Amino acid sequence: MFQFQLLNNTAEEWLLAAAIATVVTLALYLVRSVLMRHLGAIAARTETQLDDMLVSGIKATRVLLMVVLGIYVGTTVLELSPRWEQFFTRAAIAALLVQCAIWGDRAVRRWVRNYRASNTRDPARTTSTAALGFILRILLWVVIVLMILDNLGFNITTLVASLGIGGVAVALAVQNILGDLFASLSIVIDKPFVIGDFINVEGQAMGTVEYVGLKTTRVRALDGEQIVFSNNKLLNSRIHNIQRLQSRRVAFVIGVVQNTPKDLLAEVPRLIGDIIRARQPRAGFDRAHFFRFGPSSLDFEIVYYFNDPDFNMHMDMQQEIFLEIHGAFQERGIKLAVPVQAVRVDPVSPMELVSRDEAERVLRRDAA
Repeated sequence: MFQFQLLNNTAEEWLLAAAIATVVTLALYLVRSVLMRHLGAIAARTETQLDDMLVSGIKATRVLLMVVLGIYVGTTVLELSPRWEQFFTRAAIAALLVQCAIWGDRAVRRWVRNYRASNTRDPARTTSTAALGFILRILLWVVIVLMILDNLGFNITTLVASLGIGGVAVALAVQNILGDLFASLSIVIDKPFVIGDFINVEGQAMGTVEYVGLKTTRVRALDGEQIVFSNNKLLNSRIHNIQRLQSRRVAFVIGVVQNTPKDLLAEVPRLIGDIIRARQPRAGFDRAHFFRFGPSSLDFEIVYYFNDPDFNMHMDMQQEIFLEIHGAFQERGIKLAVPVQAVRVDPVSPMELVSRDEAERVLRRDAA
């Protein structure tokens, strides 16, 4: 009796393979549904992003992958030629690689979306992060495509070499743009400054950071003009981030008149120290000393620390301290010194004036 055969396998064997493929596919689909339901419930109760990304990855699992894996498992019970075994194996590996690319792409997209949601007030950083996400996705798919081609038996050595040479040529052509782009990513990741920080660039430019783009960073100077820096050149400069100043060292000198009595001179450091200590914890007193005999004054050097980066608050407190020092000096009769320059004029007799006039007439006559 004639028995149907296909690729050296009977109809019963093909039916068994189809049944196994169907069961495996349904089992994979059932596992995905159960995981989505339970992990989704857990993710809804937590604030972490990791479980949300895991649920998103499970949702991104394609039914086609389950079908291909089911077919591959079903063919294992068949007696196939090496060529067909290789075909089904390569198809399963290719499907897995494509699914891995989909998972990675979904993870990068979700990371960018979460970052944007948490940094709505910083559009420049979200723009740079979107560019970084785009680059990561491109690299991911390029690597996956190369792996699939290698799995299918293509020789990708020449292709990789060609891509390397082409990449070098493109990088040389746009090296300035790429330098600024990677500098922008460095600013986003390393955060030497953020929008709103007051920075000093090598003592040549000071201002508030307004925008950090893919190529340039824009700073609003104190006089109102906008200064545009190339990201690469900006990172190669010495940047003083004044906004992150934890405490500001303030030193100033006060001079009193030179005829001030000794007992009042000894009282000045204690008096100024008490005035500054009264403003703790915003200000921390360091020292006050009589340190110099000036040309027209007796000078005291005072040092204290202001524990806030805000410059306006610092100036407000310094004004309060100066006003209290001035009032305390007036109460105790301590006079502040005023720079004085004495000019002495020697008197000239009439005979000296006559002698000078005669000498000038003789010089003019000799010159003629």
